[in-house]
Amino acid sequence: MRIEAYNQVQQLYQPKQLNKTQQAGSASRKDQLQISSAGKDYQSAKAAVAGTADVREELTASIKARIDNGTYNVDTAAFAEKLLKKIDEMR
Repeated sequence: MRIEAYNQVQQLYQPKQLNKTQQAGSASRKDQLQISSAGKDYQSAKAAVAGTADVREELTASIKARIDNGTYNVDTAAFAEKLLKKIDEMR
């Protein structure tokens, strides 16, 4: 293999350089962005969700109190049945 030929091959695969007139013409164009109404709706919904609390205290307060009192019991048979039902639904 000749090393001198490498430069010639490299020149073939180099990206073509833009001349000054082509560069000036492309600089005058401006990019524009238009957001669709669905995108705007998504952003407003996302902002509304971000403004709410992660945990609904009105639903979890009674369960927390029962756990603290030691009166909260889980029916393991019912839990297992619901778990198996969910697994069947996912298949």
